[in-house]
Amino acid sequence: MNRTTLNQSTFWNTLSSPIIGLSPMDGVSDHPFRHIQKKYGDPALIYTEFTRVEALCLGRDRRALRPFLYDESQRPIIAQIYGCEPDYFRQVAILACELGFDGIDINMGCPSKAVAFAGAGAALINEPHLAQQIIAATKRGIQQWQNGATVRDCPDVADAIADEVAKRHAHLPLLYRKRRAIPVSVKTRIGFDAVVVEEWIPRLLETEPAAIALHGRTLLQRYRGAADWEQIERAAELTALTKTLLLGNGDLRNHADALDHIRRYRVDGALIGRACRGNPFVFDSHRSFSGEGVIAKMDHLPYLSLALEHARLFHKTFSGYERYNFLPMRKHLGWYARNTVGGTELRQKLQRCNTLADAEILIHEWWADQRSIDPAWEKLSRHSQGKESARLTASMA
Repeated sequence: MNRTTLNQSTFWNTLSSPIIGLSPMDGVSDHPFRHIQKKYGDPALIYTEFTRVEALCLGRDRRALRPFLYDESQRPIIAQIYGCEPDYFRQVAILACELGFDGIDINMGCPSKAVAFAGAGAALINEPHLAQQIIAATKRGIQQWQNGATVRDCPDVADAIADEVAKRHAHLPLLYRKRRAIPVSVKTRIGFDAVVVEEWIPRLLETEPAAIALHGRTLLQRYRGAADWEQIERAAELTALTKTLLLGNGDLRNHADALDHIRRYRVDGALIGRACRGNPFVFDSHRSFSGEGVIAKMDHLPYLSLALEHARLFHKTFSGYERYNFLPMRKHLGWYARNTVGGTELRQKLQRCNTLADAEILIHEWWADQRSIDPAWEKLSRHSQGKESARLTASMA
């Protein structure tokens, strides 16, 4: 659907229709992951991992800003936040604007007990009045920033965090230091312990968010069972006469699958989450692999290169932080190996590595073994994949 009435000053209506974006995933979609996804899959929009507003307002440690690391290649980039105190949302909205984000998204769908039991995430589905207050407070913070407020005007933000925000702001391109319209969106679910689309979506629409991304499961389901796209379609019907875009989310395997669901359920776009782990090509309409089944060997060559590139970027990004740990990278390496022919053994080894050097050695040894077992791998590395094989071969050197 083409919403010509959408505010021309926001990025949402500049996106090609239909919209296929990268879904935020806690503990997964950090800066290195997003960089790789954008570089090789090019999703239409990207969200950060969600960040707790209370941590940014009450904390004193600059590490709270780690989820907000990004580079210019990732635009349009949306800061996702969560919590349950409206005034903290107001202050963090100012902070996010200062960091140059293109949009702010409020998580009202996280099913984690630690989040929902604290009254945030999907718990807000049961508190629609508070949810509306939070959206209003976020918009108020954006308006205050447009009128000249900075993070220094946020009374609950510690000096250490404000200093880091000011430092990052000074390094932004001029365009993103300017005060401009920043849209607010919401990511949520079809219900808490039962489907409440008919009641919940209209309450969100009263606040006029730029977009709603709707996961087709309740909190009670978490990620069990199949996503209910009929309920997503009903939400699309409720938003059809408004300025709010509706994006569906849940069980999408690749670009073609997303397009099929967008057309069938009449939504404005879709977000792909778990299917892209270790496989950014799911966003590529010309090369959209689901990661299932056996594919020709040369189709698998790039995954080894991506694993190394991702691991090296992870190390470069975070190794300077206090208490740096390479272990979060293990799961990503395992996902890349899953998409490699004969990669089961490699995956098991990668998920035990402790350093970047460990990962480099394991992948190098596996690559050498494949070439010794089957000379065809050597030929493929030289001729079959063009730039991708050249990059892979260079990374092995």
